[in-house]
Amino acid sequence: MHERSAHSTVSFRYKFSFDNGEKKEFDIVLNESSLEIVSEPQREIPEWAKLDYFPCENCPLIGKVEYCPVAVNLANFVESFQDIVSYENATMSVETLERTYVKETSVQKGLSSVIGIVMVTSNCPVMDELRPMTRFHLPFATTQETLFRAISYYLTRQYFVMMEGNEPDWKLEKLIEIYKEVSVVNLGISKRIAQASQKDANVNAIVILHSFGDSIGFFIENGLKEMKYLFEKYL
Repeated sequence: MHERSAHSTVSFRYKFSFDNGEKKEFDIVLNESSLEIVSEPQREIPEWAKLDYFPCENCPLIGKVEYCPVAVNLANFVESFQDIVSYENATMSVETLERTYVKETSVQKGLSSVIGIVMVTSNCPVMDELRPMTRFHLPFATTQETLFRAISYYLTRQYFVMMEGNEPDWKLEKLIEIYKEVSVVNLGISKRIAQASQKDANVNAIVILHSFGDSIGFFIENGLKEMKYLFEKYL
């Protein structure tokens, strides 16, 4: 079995190739043990990254830190895409150690994948609830794939809760609550980013994340029924 160390990393290289020949490339590097993003030193932190600049309504860091950790880590991405419209097409590739994913898609969908990783690995206490999912990140995932991953992650977590002698939540009740809180953060971050963007690619990328988080309760109650056929023979 692979042994983790404090210095081992997991990396995702995102490449955007636009129809006009322009290219953008980003490396997202995570500490393999903690899954915390390994950030490069910021040359200058923008004003909109301050915690008291459109703080999220449920922010647990108010009065504790000067800057929103999510906003700080998103700053370079926001600056790079601030003048790009959300529906512009791009050929995207995501390179990992194990494989490479390639897809022609809109900028907002590709950027949503990037922003999603950064948000849950930046030490926001609310977003931290979803951090283990990044270890098995699936670029360009459909809504159904994301639902399956989210529930699989949460049920695995409940297994370990049970093994520690605590009461597991097999009914997924807390998962719905987690995503409600995450949706509040998505909304707050979108307000920040709107102030730093001339066009809508950045904001709409978060809207995609917000839409899923805002609908997780409905998906659990209805989307799971659509997956039941996969398990009929085992019931």
